[in-house]
Amino acid sequence: MKEEKGNVLPIGIEGEMKKSYMDYAMSVIVGRALPRVEDGLKPVHRRILFAMKELGFTPDKAYRKSARIVGDVLGKYHPHGDTAVYDAMVRMSQDFSTRYELIDGHGNFGSIDGDSAAAMRYTEAKLTKLSLEMTRDIDKETVSYSYNFDDTLKEPDVLPSRYPNLLVNGSNGIAVGMATSIPPHNLDEVIGGVINYIDNPEISLEELMESIQGPDFPTGSTIMGRESIKEAYRTGRGRVVVRAQSVIEEMANNKSRIVVDEIPYQVNKAKMIERIADLVKDKKIEGISDLRDESNREGIRVVIELKRDVNPNVVLNKLYKHTQMQDTFSIIMIALVDGQPKLLNLQGLIYHYVNHQKTIIRKRTEFDLRKAEARAHILEGLKIALDHLDEVIKLIRASQSPQKAKEELMERFDLSEKQSTAILEMRLQKLTGLERDKVESEYREVKALIDELKAILASEQRILDIIKEELLEIKEQFGDPRRTKIMEDPTEFKMEDMIEKEDVVITLTHFGYIKRLPVDTYKSQKRGGKGISALTTREEDFVERMIVTSSHDYLFVFTNKGKVYQINVYEIPEAKRQAKGTAIINLLQLEPSEKIAAVIPMKRVNDYKHLFMATKKGLIKKTKLSHFKNSRKSGLTAIKFKDDDELISVRYGNDQDEMMLITAQGKSIRFPQSDIRELGRSAMGVRGIRLTSEDEVVSMQILKEDKTLLLVSEKGYGKRTELSEYRIQGRGGKGIKTYRITDKTGDVVGARLVKEDEEALVITNDGAMIRFSISEVSKTGRDTSGVRLIRTDENNHIVSLAIMPKEEDPEDDME
Repeated sequence: MKEEKGNVLPIGIEGEMKKSYMDYAMSVIVGRALPRVEDGLKPVHRRILFAMKELGFTPDKAYRKSARIVGDVLGKYHPHGDTAVYDAMVRMSQDFSTRYELIDGHGNFGSIDGDSAAAMRYTEAKLTKLSLEMTRDIDKETVSYSYNFDDTLKEPDVLPSRYPNLLVNGSNGIAVGMATSIPPHNLDEVIGGVINYIDNPEISLEELMESIQGPDFPTGSTIMGRESIKEAYRTGRGRVVVRAQSVIEEMANNKSRIVVDEIPYQVNKAKMIERIADLVKDKKIEGISDLRDESNREGIRVVIELKRDVNPNVVLNKLYKHTQMQDTFSIIMIALVDGQPKLLNLQGLIYHYVNHQKTIIRKRTEFDLRKAEARAHILEGLKIALDHLDEVIKLIRASQSPQKAKEELMERFDLSEKQSTAILEMRLQKLTGLERDKVESEYREVKALIDELKAILASEQRILDIIKEELLEIKEQFGDPRRTKIMEDPTEFKMEDMIEKEDVVITLTHFGYIKRLPVDTYKSQKRGGKGISALTTREEDFVERMIVTSSHDYLFVFTNKGKVYQINVYEIPEAKRQAKGTAIINLLQLEPSEKIAAVIPMKRVNDYKHLFMATKKGLIKKTKLSHFKNSRKSGLTAIKFKDDDELISVRYGNDQDEMMLITAQGKSIRFPQSDIRELGRSAMGVRGIRLTSEDEVVSMQILKEDKTLLLVSEKGYGKRTELSEYRIQGRGGKGIKTYRITDKTGDVVGARLVKEDEEALVITNDGAMIRFSISEVSKTGRDTSGVRLIRTDENNHIVSLAIMPKEEDPEDDME
């Protein structure tokens, strides 16, 4: 540090920057950005209301130019620019910005579409009746005053605020290092909550929320759930999801429309509509044919017309997802308490407001008491004068001057200067008998008032009763119904709500490419045809699995290593019929050596208790379905087995079912599921069938007596056989013949339980597919080969079989 030279004082820049910035930060926090907890106003709002009251721009008077108001506020109290003052004034007059307007604006004060107000020279304003309650009793020395910016005038540090304005109208502000965001509330509810708090200062949050249900925005809309509100009230911080209020109306020609009549608070309606139009243009939201804004002075009305046969709920959920028709309101309840910013919960806000009102009532009562005592003092002097009227008149007539008369009165009757002055100023009509009675009556009334005021000051309960009484008067005069609805138990916002529910086909290739297609992509063909191309695959790739399911279901994906993964059907990208699809490793966290062994669709709600698994070496396992609830994309262990074994099939079923295992060499075994003991998720299975060294299990089926068994061989042959031809055996045996294997047929590659009115899909390793009716496949005995289903040659063979199931038969969905 250098020594001082002349008028230059060297200082450290770090310390000076710190001090200067802290001074600036506190100036912004206290003087501009944050509201006081007592009246809920920032300085600019307080100064506007106080200046308008001082100017006499009250509700019973005519409107006055806004420029006059702004100029008065600037010149006397708020030297921060006319725009800041006028913008604050405009906001206090907008019915879509302020829950209970404090200024009655006349002229163009802006719109919910973001239009700015007309210039202040064109608009007019005056106070509203409710804003008078903010300044009521301010002339009774109820609040402290400070000098203005040039020390020529005094302004109030806080307003009496005879209702809880901070909660009723809320507040928003960004300071330095902090911000406040307090939502508006319903006046009836807030006053009810304050009264309940006064009656029981130890009231719980739950009891308080019986009165104060939650925020009540001026634009209405719907808050999704109470738990987020409760958390914000408990801690002072939180987020509530606010959703536009809309109705779905039916139109002619099987069309419908969505009509939006309330939007979330602080959302620009014009920008919201523009966003919807952009989403339609970019085809991110489909099904909208027309978009109109039919809003008028009566209220909001945005009409979204939909195309024929479009599901309006799907479109509506997409609008909630991608536009400000659903918005989040952050709650940060920070306010100035004794000049310091503090984060307060709901009870804290009410506590400080009630304390403020106790101070207001006490100071008002003390002011009234001083006035009453002063009047009683004067009346006591008048009574003395009237009791000695002749002597008083004689004394006054004999006095040489008013001052001499005053002094002689004070000396003769032991009066104060004020009493003597009042006697000298008394009019002659006071000397009549009627007027004397009035003095006596007024004196008695004033004495009674003094006793009452002293009783109030001596009793905390009396002060609280007055607060309650006056709050109820305000509630009676200004209360109105709640505008914002609160959804009690909102359904969790799910992605599937935005997906049209439809039947889809999921295909999975040998090299792990998966895709989703609408089920009507494939046309029904006659048995024996060449089929259509299901997809274009990379060289040497081929389709291994095909699943028919719903876009709202999810898939359990089991791998040959015995792990299970879960994925929602809608998460699988939709592709064209001949597209190869998306690599499944982009959707699931598979290990390099894992291959898909089984993919089974699961309904969101189902009645099944167990999953049954079969391995290539003939092991089977029964595990509770509930053990797989926590399945995830990163995978869980579903079954353990030896290194030379693999998982090949997974099914769901119930305890009373029977099951069948079918092998590549044409063997099968049927046994009850009761033969299988229940095992844990990561346990090994038990023997299901005893195999030869060349054989392996290719299918596991849960039996239904109203169906037949369809078997398909690798060279395109197939048949159906009645289940009655398969006797029940004990688990673990060698089984019986179910298919005649020849060079013409090749090994069995698939087996499914089917009904006459169903259709089947078979697909070859080069991607050719054919869809045919089950009724076209002949029924034959166990020891037969069946008929040709699809033409094959030495370069291709059948790799997969799937059945087109009915919704009421989910167990027929394929792995």
